[in-house]
Parts: sequence; structure tokens; C-alpha cells
Amino acid sequence: MRATPPPAPRQRLTAVLTPLGWGTLAGSLALYAAGFALGYPEPVVLATGGLLALAAALAWTAPRPRLEVRREVTPLKVPRGDAAVAVLNVTNLGRRGLSGLRAQDRIGAAEHTVDLPRLPKGAVRTVSYPLPTDTRGEIPVGPLLLVRADPFGLTRRVRSYGSPVTLLVRPRTVALPVPPSGRAHHLEGPTSDNAPSGTVTFHTLREYVVGDDLRHVHWRSSARTGTLMVRQLIDASLPTTTVVLDTRDLTELAVDAAASVALAAATAGFPVRLVTGDGPVPDAKDPETVLDRLALVRADTGGVTEPMRLARGGGSLVLVTPDPAEAGRVAGVRRRFDRVICVYVGPGPVAVPGVTVLPIGSLDALPLAWGSR
Repeated sequence: MRATPPPAPRQRLTAVLTPLGWGTLAGSLALYAAGFALGYPEPVVLATGGLLALAAALAWTAPRPRLEVRREVTPLKVPRGDAAVAVLNVTNLGRRGLSGLRAQDRIGAAEHTVDLPRLPKGAVRTVSYPLPTDTRGEIPVGPLLLVRADPFGLTRRVRSYGSPVTLLVRPRTVALPVPPSGRAHHLEGPTSDNAPSGTVTFHTLREYVVGDDLRHVHWRSSARTGTLMVRQLIDASLPTTTVVLDTRDLTELAVDAAASVALAAATAGFPVRLVTGDGPVPDAKDPETVLDRLALVRADTGGVTEPMRLARGGGSLVLVTPDPAEAGRVAGVRRRFDRVICVYVGPGPVAVPGVTVLPIGSLDALPLAWGSR
């Protein structure tokens, strides 16, 4: 996935003195004062040299460079630990070559600096640099600043280009079969044509594709968006997978395991409910939104006992927790669900009567444990 943000209005700043430039100016004025006060010509000569250097530096950075600058982040959504890069393209549209260019891109709380080689007239320079993906969540990238400094580092001109973008680092996942629910019907996935009467319900809106029933067209949304939209219906009798993620002492292994389970059900077209210590996670209905929502989950102090008790019953309940006590409490709701599974990511063995407990120490161990349940 590649995204090129639309060019934003560029901020033009006049050439300004750097701290070294201000120091040179102050030193030159002090030398002038000392030279005239004491009657010595040497300080005056040194001060004149400093001021001439400042004048040359200002003349170097004062011309406004004509540049076309684009920074692309690809991909915009990436599993934790996978590669993501920023690609910077700079084109010199001016009549003369440019040197002393430096790009400064803010990535999260850090700043990444890239020194650009000399740009002859009409030349294009492309540089890329990796983006950090070790931490799950949103990572703002930008604004991008292009700095042109003189060879002495006395002055510089700074301009911003483009708009900031957001890199979304999602949980890692592994492939799993659909969680068992104890119900054998409708294993082929949701349908709206052959579903038993009264079990079909609205799921979401999507764009029309050839072959869709025109009776399902949502005309109000189609008029508002300018694109033909249809109602996507699901068979409400399909078993729902409820994934409960214990967010106290949250670990990345727990989030990855919950994402893998929820993704398996959503990819197969079965209804999914996500629940954390803060309660149900809204709009986690399809594979993309499941990963997007779990990318933003953070640790909290609330347990999942109450959210789990209030969760709608039926289908499978999968609890992901590092807490043995929380794993024991899931037995209290097992009668409301067709199947209860606890993915335990904590230390030591855990056994809960009536509950299938899958202890794992790494995400790679989840498929094997899942297949042996």
C-alpha cells in the first residue's frame, strides 16, 4: 500500500542566523568595540572578517530555491516488526545547482536527518529511510522540513513541505482455523440468500459490485457519496466469536494472540465481538477494522470480569489473559457460551474445569496449541 499525501501549502521562512551565526555577530561587534576603544586595528580586522563571513552566508541562503519535494510512507499499515520506509523525492526546478540541503523528518518523538547530495539543475534525488515499527500504535510522520545551510553553518533557510501522515503499526498475527462454537450449521460462512427466515440482519455498507441484488441498494448513502452503495447482510444465526482481551499488565503477546483469534473468525465471515477492560470495542466487524482497533489498545487498570459478565452469550468465548485468577473466573460464564477457550500468556500451569486452557509462551506456539484443543 502506498500513499502520497496531497501537497500542502509550503511555509517559507527567510534566511535566519544559526546559534553559531549569532555568536559570530556578537563576537564581531565586541571586537569592533574593543578595537576602537583600545585603538588597536587587529580586533577591527577580525570583526570585519566575521561580518563579511555573515554577509556571504546570508547571500548563500537568501535565494529562494525552486524545489519539488514529495515524501511517501509505504505501507501506511504494517504488522509490528515488519518493514516500513519513507521515500523522499527532491527535484531541483531552478536554473542553478543547489548544495547544502538537509531534510529533517519528525518520526514520533524523534527527528530523522538526511543530508542530500548536490542537486544540479533539473536533477532528482531519491533517498529512503526506515521507520520504526517495534512499537504498536500510531506513529506520526512529519512535518518534513528542508533545510539549506551555508558551508560555515552561520545561516540557514527552512521550509516545510507536504502534510504529516500517520503510520499504523498493527499486532502480529498467525493463521488459525475458525474458533469452534459447538454448532454445526452454517459452517460455510454468512449468507443472505439462503439464511433461515428472520435470521438476516444488517451488517455494514459497501460499494456495489456486478451481481448484487438491487433491492439491497442504500439510495440515501449512494446519493451522499456519489457511489452506488449496498447493504451487506449477515446471517444472525451464525455463531459469534467473542474475544475478551485482559488489558491489565498488557503484553504484546496477548494483543497478538487476541488479534489472531479475531482475525481468523472475521476472515471467514463470522461475526466477531472484541471486549477489553474498557468494555466492547466498537465497529470491529471485518479483518481490517479488527487489526486497526487492536493496534490502539492500551493497558488499563480495569479487569475483564465485569465486561465478560455483561457480554452477550452464544457462540465461542475466547479469553486472552496473563492472570491465573482471571482465567479461573471465566468458568463462571461458560454456561452462556457454546465453547469457552482461555489463551493463557502468563507464567506457570493453569487448569480451569470446563474451560479449554491453551498456555503459550510465544505467538508461534499458538497455532500448535490451537490445533490440539
